[in-house]
Amino acid sequence: MTGWFLKIAANWKGSPSIHMNARRECHGSPLCFIMLWMLVLPNLWIICSGSIQKYVLLPGFSGSEMDYIDNNGIFLLSNGSVFGFGFASTSASESTSYLLQVVHLGTNTVIWTANANSPVLHSDSFEFDKDGKAYLQSAGSSVWTANISGKATSIQLLDSGNLVVLGEDSSSPLWQSFSYPTNTLLSGQSFNDGMTLVSHSTRQNMTHTLQIKSGDMMLYAGFQKPQPYWSALQDNRLIVNKDGAIYSASLNATSWYFYDKSGSLLSQLLIAQQGDTNTTLAAVLGEDGSIAFYMLQSANGKTNLPTPIPQDSCDTPTHCNRYSICNSGTGCQCPSALGSPPNCDPGLISPCKSKEAFQLAQLDSGVGYIGTSFSSPVPKTNITGCKNTCMGNCLCIAVFFDQKTGDCFLFDQIGSLQHKDAGKTNFSSFIKVPSSGSGQAGSGSGNGNHNIIIVVIIVGTLAVIGGLIYVGFFIYKRKRYPPSSQEGAGSSEDDGYLQTISGAPVRFTYRELQDATNNFINKLGQGGFGSVYLGALPDGSRIAVKKLEGIGQGRKEFRSEVTIIGSIHHIHLVKLRGFCAEDSHRLLAYEYMAKGSLERWIFCTKEDDPLLDWDTRFNIALGAAKGLAYLHQDCESKIIHCDIKPENFLLDDNFVVKVSDFGLAKLMSREQSHVFTTMRGTRGYLAPEWITNYAISEKSDVYSYGMVLLEIISGRKNFDPVEGSEKAHFPSFAFKKLEEGDIREIFDAKLKYNDKDERLEIAIKVALWCIQEDFYQRPSMSKVVQMLECVCDVPQPPVSSQIGYRLYANAFKSSSEEGMSSGMSDYNSEALLSAVRLSGPR
Repeated sequence: MTGWFLKIAANWKGSPSIHMNARRECHGSPLCFIMLWMLVLPNLWIICSGSIQKYVLLPGFSGSEMDYIDNNGIFLLSNGSVFGFGFASTSASESTSYLLQVVHLGTNTVIWTANANSPVLHSDSFEFDKDGKAYLQSAGSSVWTANISGKATSIQLLDSGNLVVLGEDSSSPLWQSFSYPTNTLLSGQSFNDGMTLVSHSTRQNMTHTLQIKSGDMMLYAGFQKPQPYWSALQDNRLIVNKDGAIYSASLNATSWYFYDKSGSLLSQLLIAQQGDTNTTLAAVLGEDGSIAFYMLQSANGKTNLPTPIPQDSCDTPTHCNRYSICNSGTGCQCPSALGSPPNCDPGLISPCKSKEAFQLAQLDSGVGYIGTSFSSPVPKTNITGCKNTCMGNCLCIAVFFDQKTGDCFLFDQIGSLQHKDAGKTNFSSFIKVPSSGSGQAGSGSGNGNHNIIIVVIIVGTLAVIGGLIYVGFFIYKRKRYPPSSQEGAGSSEDDGYLQTISGAPVRFTYRELQDATNNFINKLGQGGFGSVYLGALPDGSRIAVKKLEGIGQGRKEFRSEVTIIGSIHHIHLVKLRGFCAEDSHRLLAYEYMAKGSLERWIFCTKEDDPLLDWDTRFNIALGAAKGLAYLHQDCESKIIHCDIKPENFLLDDNFVVKVSDFGLAKLMSREQSHVFTTMRGTRGYLAPEWITNYAISEKSDVYSYGMVLLEIISGRKNFDPVEGSEKAHFPSFAFKKLEEGDIREIFDAKLKYNDKDERLEIAIKVALWCIQEDFYQRPSMSKVVQMLECVCDVPQPPVSSQIGYRLYANAFKSSSEEGMSSGMSDYNSEALLSAVRLSGPR
């Protein structure tokens, strides 16, 4: 018997007849079968593990990253093993989420990505089912699908890097990755009118795009209004064959060719002097906004070719920080007119809404802006008229006057500036700065130096007089209001700490804020750790003063607000005007938002209640997303808000939204991916991980944002027990109606419905992606911004599970009881935080 089992072991991978003989030999013997299975089981992994496919996949294929972990996630190779198709981790440091990609194996260069906005888990699978449908599946729902008409019979990865889906007629593909590029083009790949190449987003949440529009191929910077900065027709390296409108472009081994609509060659841009049949030419649109060309070779690796687009890196408006001057020889520097403020920021915030006076500061000689080459000038004028036009337009933040042609260029948004050698630019350039700033207004007068001397003398005299008055007032105040000897140790510690804060907001005395609020008589509401009162500063500007009550946690919030909010500036984040840290008093002074919170504008219960139109609502949703994206990605340390709700979206006079109340914000270093903390937030907007003991991260904010976005779209609360059972939990209803294609039922019935407005369906899909139970499936806020701005496609969201419904039902069931004792008693709501503090300095 032992000899027989050794024979079976030696021939396990042999012919089926041996296995049949073993079965006959063991017939009727349980011990024999047990010994046989002991030999079989160790080999099951070999049988069940995925083997890499060569060139072609057939219907019935299914594979996940976990199945092909021994092949680094790759499950399909091109015929010559030049390219691979499979799963890759979203980052080198993390292996928790994966993208489905085509990769050049010799250089590990990503060529194409299927699910850039929707990473999946290692157990999620790519399916090519027996019905001929190809899709990426996660949690039972499709995350990405190849949009094909007809039944596919095979999927092939070509040695060109093109992934193609073929039908019974294999002469032309039903679908191909070359028709849906991401940020890379390869030799042999056509780029046609209507396609878009999109870079990865920068730290400023900006993407760059390449498009063929209006007969030209152009690069755009993703400002609030996309701004062109390179044109194929204006590139002096272009070799022109004949004039005409560009309709398509195609790379070959050495050049980029441009064709008209009939396919006739118009021109070419030489990339390399010579090509090689064993190499692939790749054009990659990078985060910096430039297109770099590479030779990809399996043997010699990746070679960077010296033919970037644009030719000069300073011809991209994002090479340096905004307002910084880019010099090809010396790098980035602040204009001398701005001195050296942080990030060269002139302090120009919302000039259309500010009562502050502004002036134009003249920039250094030779400074210009790439945008002038692609903008229409103001009709002929002189430099004085040009400057007056800018000063008369509150949106204008920079003006460039061409002294040679008399053209005047106005901009409401700019990136980094350019410095050209003397004699190579005719521009006189100015940027708008507060009159109290350090910038000197360009007067254009010959008596400029004389005027400066007079100003210096007057300012110096006033400074001396002011200093004497201040010293006298200080002595008087010390005599009349001696400092308290009973001040607590904790308060003293905070006062000393705050005195060391660099660039902190204005520090008010308690008396000043008491006077500003008329002794705190006009209460706006209750929030955070105290009440909020309306006030007015001596200059007439109104403020909202938060009076912190309860020095324990209030001191934490105070440190958080002053050190974090005071150091960040964004158009969609509420601005901290100042603070008070006097004795035991802790107060925060915010800019006043005249229109109040979003809640009062979208939940209309009476006929005469104000109603926001869809355009305004969409802009509010987009603005709030940008504010949150800034908190998550662009701050020096990541900030999680943790209390996203309509009450914390405030609106100014022009309905520009600003995110407020960072009292619950959590600060974490970029090395950390998650943070646990005491459960906070508002029921109805909490992500499922708050009650399931999963880690809290910025994706928790994404979930809450998605809930608010649904309410913006529908004009109703997401949970309303008064509604019928189908609509009581509105997210579930929205999933159902989107699946049925009936998005009108999701839209606010009080608004006029326009079936041609694509933004509605996009916003609904974005909201439903944000509220996925699995936080790995939720997009980042920067991706939310891109999707709302139509920079990238928004796939159909998978139907989420019912945990959201259970969360809502339990939360509202317990709303009449103290805290959450009934609705969430089965969960641990006190996940402790170690080594991470409320938004304070690290």
